[in-house]
Amino acid sequence: MNVEPIRKILPYTTVAVVLAALYVAYTFYSRRDEQQRVEHASVEREAEAARDSLNRLGGGNLKIDHFFATPAAVSRGQAAKLCYGVAFAKTVRIEPETESIWPALARCIDVRPAKTTHYTLTAADAQGHIVTKTTDIAVQ
Repeated sequence: MNVEPIRKILPYTTVAVVLAALYVAYTFYSRRDEQQRVEHASVEREAEAARDSLNRLGGGNLKIDHFFATPAAVSRGQAAKLCYGVAFAKTVRIEPETESIWPALARCIDVRPAKTTHYTLTAADAQGHIVTKTTDIAVQ
């Protein structure tokens, strides 16, 4: 068997195999690099959305977003709803005492005032900060 022709093409074949291996390595590296960039951008978008949500809720500070009665005037014996929303509260209470309540971004409870009543929502956070808001239900 004559090995001389194989010896002549062996350097070219070696160069071709090395170039092919470099191309494959570059392709894998560039795809991995692109995937990392996409993941990093996704994490940044999620963090930005979380910051926006936090700022809309009061920036991490205790806040009563809303407290109102609907309807604001009822006939004697008729029910009304007290609706409230708090951010970053550990505890909440409504005076005069109503059914059991807890911190929520949006919640309504039923009340049946016997006379015109002034309601006060008090919210407290873990650091002891307290905020209040009031609303009235007129009984006709």
